[in-house]
Amino acid sequence: MTFARLRSIALLTATAATALTLGTTTAQADAHAAASAQQGVLQGSTTASYFWDDSSGRAGDTGLPAAGKPMQKGLAASPSWPLMTEGYVLYKGKKLPFFVGDRGPGDPSSRGVMLDLDAKTFAELTGGEFNADTLGVDGVDGEGHIKVDYVVTKWGDGVGKKSRPVAFSTGAWAEQDTTRPVSVKK
Repeated sequence: MTFARLRSIALLTATAATALTLGTTTAQADAHAAASAQQGVLQGSTTASYFWDDSSGRAGDTGLPAAGKPMQKGLAASPSWPLMTEGYVLYKGKKLPFFVGDRGPGDPSSRGVMLDLDAKTFAELTGGEFNADTLGVDGVDGEGHIKVDYVVTKWGDGVGKKSRPVAFSTGAWAEQDTTRPVSVKK
């Protein structure tokens, strides 16, 4: 073989090896990012209730949600997390996404109810049915609270506490959290 041909083969081999290495590195980085996203920035358990605020003024409805988004499936209320925080809840093998679009629950948060799910999500998790007339959930034997696991996958940018939820009465929902978000595993 000539020197030029050997050099071409060496260059091709080096290029292929580099491509394989970069491909493996990219695949590993993608796998790590996916695992991190699945793990979330905060995990825990709490008691969840449900609500539906469509600004109709009926059934305890308090008006449009605080984030300015219309009431919808996946919209949750938190007594302390920043608005537009995203994540998912797990209940009896079911996993559904949420985003914090409102504040609450108020008084129940002082008793450990730290997440207020929209009634449609609550119904899907529990096997109940959303009742558009009462804005409640039928078929759950009057159960309005369930124990859920939650995973926060992304913090909202606004005011609120980027850590385990705290009661509404603490006022954490109105304070800018300047600390670095704490990653807490379940």
